[in-house]
Amino acid sequence: MVAHSPQEQERAEPTEFESALETARRQLAHAATHLDLNPNVVERLKYPAKVHEVKVPVERDDGTVEVFTGYRAQHDSVRGPYKGGLRYHPDVTRDECVGLAMWMTWKCAVMDIPFGGAKGGVVVNPKELRPDEKERLTRRFTQEIRDVIGPTRDIPAPDMGTDAQTMAWIMDAYSMQEGETTPGVVTGKPPVVGGSEGREEAPGRSVAIITQLACEYYDCPLEETTVAVQGYGSVGANAARLLDDWGATVVAISDVNGAMYEPDGIDTASVPSHDEEPEAVTKYADNVISNDDLLTLDVDVLIPAALGNVITEGNAEAVAADLVVEGANGPTTSSADSILAERDVAVVPDILANAGGVTVSYFEWLQDINRRAWSLERVNEELETEMQAAWDAVRTEFEQRDVTWRDAAYIVALSRIAEAHEARGLWP
Repeated sequence: MVAHSPQEQERAEPTEFESALETARRQLAHAATHLDLNPNVVERLKYPAKVHEVKVPVERDDGTVEVFTGYRAQHDSVRGPYKGGLRYHPDVTRDECVGLAMWMTWKCAVMDIPFGGAKGGVVVNPKELRPDEKERLTRRFTQEIRDVIGPTRDIPAPDMGTDAQTMAWIMDAYSMQEGETTPGVVTGKPPVVGGSEGREEAPGRSVAIITQLACEYYDCPLEETTVAVQGYGSVGANAARLLDDWGATVVAISDVNGAMYEPDGIDTASVPSHDEEPEAVTKYADNVISNDDLLTLDVDVLIPAALGNVITEGNAEAVAADLVVEGANGPTTSSADSILAERDVAVVPDILANAGGVTVSYFEWLQDINRRAWSLERVNEELETEMQAAWDAVRTEFEQRDVTWRDAAYIVALSRIAEAHEARGLWP
């Protein structure tokens, strides 16, 4: 087992922070330079349509009342209802929700899904809430934003600190006020109340699918490919296990406590994911390295699937992988992106790689409004078809314009969004 001194850990800390909103706006501006877009459309896309801030009073189990702050940012709905996750986290901010809502707009457009982008959150540490308190918080928050969500307005989904049960509470609270069961108000619910098979696994599955397609593009068969995955939650674990099943050698996986590193390969099925046993990776490891060291391993593919801002100006030069596939939202800062591009390290962006979540959410929404469930096999087949189509569209721009994968994905997304804005015009 490898130990790391406090001094080493301090040196390894990221030296750069960039908010989701800053990153999203920089990426928008950069991608717009590659297209002959109406500058008025680009200007509109810099800002959210609306940001709702609410106060959420909750009675704790000891009888005291605590007031939490909640947000719902709605960025753009030119192509359809707002769509995006809802997170419970102590670091939730207004600007974070706006930036993530912008990414959802691009993500839906690159997948050619008829949704716009939204994101929401409550400033709370969910680990400090007892189950009954979390339910009361969820139901009261739903009531506070009830007028701005709905199956044809804005459709939340799970994110950090929330899960299928949270979505079921939202659906129930909304339905009780509407006087009818309305499963399409959220996605990511349990299948027993209108959720879709395969929804929870979908972001990780799409990361694995895009990794396989990218490896094929670069003539690197999965059987000869080494992979490191930062984060062993829903996205990272599902991606790692699928790639392992498909023949890749997964040499490193991690959680918040550190990383398991096995140069000969990890049996990913034998290591519990965060959902199965929280923070268990290092308990099962013979060789432990830091999360920062995982990012600089000499592997073919690096998948940052944990948090944003982990590949920064401070460590981008040390990234040794040939290919980065973004499993998390915003894991690479703008300056790091430039460094990796200069070094010819290919980066497949989050708005393509992890878009399986919103894609299967779209499938779930279709099932809800049609009151007809799909089998897991159909969900996975449809997802693979959609990911292949999105990959083909992005690859075409990548090859024809000689740009980065991120720019290519944004070009696809912005072209579709701008076309929709031009068609609809601007209300006087």
